[in-house]
Amino acid sequence: MLGLKLPTDPRWVNIAEKNIAEILIDHAYCEQKAATSCISLIVTHPDKDKLVEMLTPVVAEEWGHFRMVLREMKKRNISLGKARKDEYVIELTQLERKGGSAERRLMDKLLTNALIEARSCERFRLLSLHISEDALKSFYHDLMISEASHYVNFIRLAKEYAPEAEVEARLEFLLEAEAEIIQNLVYRSDRIH
Repeated sequence: MLGLKLPTDPRWVNIAEKNIAEILIDHAYCEQKAATSCISLIVTHPDKDKLVEMLTPVVAEEWGHFRMVLREMKKRNISLGKARKDEYVIELTQLERKGGSAERRLMDKLLTNALIEARSCERFRLLSLHISEDALKSFYHDLMISEASHYVNFIRLAKEYAPEAEVEARLEFLLEAEAEIIQNLVYRSDRIH
């Protein structure tokens, strides 16, 4: 369903598990940024009724996830600390076309968000299946399901505002580029992406 071209090496879970405090901190910021991204889309495109309708609950959900991660961190006596750069997201957003029509820029922004959700979903799935702590398995399973629905929402919105064939072609291009980003990214065991 997600269409990712390069799966995460399953051994990532073993390394991530050894750095669970750092993973949770990074995850918290990922959820905060996801909520902020949706808010930005709503503020930038208030005339797009379907976008506002579909993303408003996603803002609440992502902020709820941020709070869930903070609660998990509190149980473990982990402080939030400073935000970190997400090189994956930075590289992915650089693929968004800056020129052309507003509709084309919106399509790229929606598809970029979809890919971020897809990669998060894939990583949460790995954690839900392979992390040794049962409480975290359940925690990440629930989040995986949510991220998958967000991915679908972003794709649907892209097709709402651009021709389906154009969306499919651009998505395919971005999926190939995303795989290259993942392949060339310096591996970080303390990051979700």
